Amino acid sequence: MKSLLFFVIILLNIFSACGKSETVKIKDIKTVSDSINAKANKNPQQGKYAVAKYFTPVLNTSNFESVYGGKNGKTLKRAKNGLIKELEYTAYPGTVFTILEEYPKDNHFIYRVYVKEYDIPELKIDLFIDSRFVNLYDEKPEERKIELTTEKQIYDYLDRSMGSLYVWGANNIDGIKQMLEFYPPRGELSEKEKKEWSIEGLDCSGLLFEATNGYTPRNTHQLVYFGEPVEVEGLTAKQIVNKIEPLDLIVWKGHIIIVYDKSHTIESSFTGGGVVKKDLKTVITNLLSKRKIVNEWNDNGGSQFVIRRWKKILNK
Repeated sequence: MKSLLFFVIILLNIFSACGKSETVKIKDIKTVSDSINAKANKNPQQGKYAVAKYFTPVLNTSNFESVYGGKNGKTLKRAKNGLIKELEYTAYPGTVFTILEEYPKDNHFIYRVYVKEYDIPELKIDLFIDSRFVNLYDEKPEERKIELTTEKQIYDYLDRSMGSLYVWGANNIDGIKQMLEFYPPRGELSEKEKKEWSIEGLDCSGLLFEATNGYTPRNTHQLVYFGEPVEVEGLTAKQIVNKIEPLDLIVWKGHIIIVYDKSHTIESSFTGGGVVKKDLKTVITNLLSKRKIVNEWNDNGGSQFVIRRWKKILNK
């Protein structure tokens, strides 16, 4: 009898130990799951949308603080060439975003989003925005109404932008004051750093984008196909200059130069220190020494550039 009782006690202990072990496993799984969900909630607002209420920075990382602040709270994250390459572009107020994921922060969210005007599958990048820059909607709002500026307005803007700082991903020469409010630097910044932190400046395609009120494509990967081709393949620099018209685009995947008039170009150049004008023939001559000019862009064509004409769209 004692032996039987002893055997039963042993079995109960075994079952109890197994139960504890299983409980620990379930608890551990839940902890891991909660941790993952705290970092990213997959499709938390399926079918929900966000609309920019301010100029809204669109980054290719969810870690905004690492870009604007870093470990010491006052450092901008730079690539080896000095550019802040996590910034893709600045969306205008009224831009519609589809929310794909959310990442909770202390007092806001970071949303992974889709945005129509920056739909560039070949880049294979995720896009993120800060919830404090947007309003939320259950149903999809109408896309931002884009009214193309006039030719005079474009030139007025190009002239006003002269000397503006080159800032990768920027298309707002007035900057975004909310950046200093939402991501306050913990220390003094230089004037240049303050402009970069506030996204006050223009990159190459950002100059054209803002001059046209966001009508033209925002990235050079899109601009190489924008408008119509100018038939210039095989021509000399002089012949090319004779065929070029004001507001034609000299472009390749990586940079864009705007033809200002029959003698000059205008561009936002990192190496040039910002928005500058240059001699048209000199620009074409230098490009021909480095790149092949073609009529239509070809991704397998090596170092090349194209000239695209879109003034017909402007004059409609």
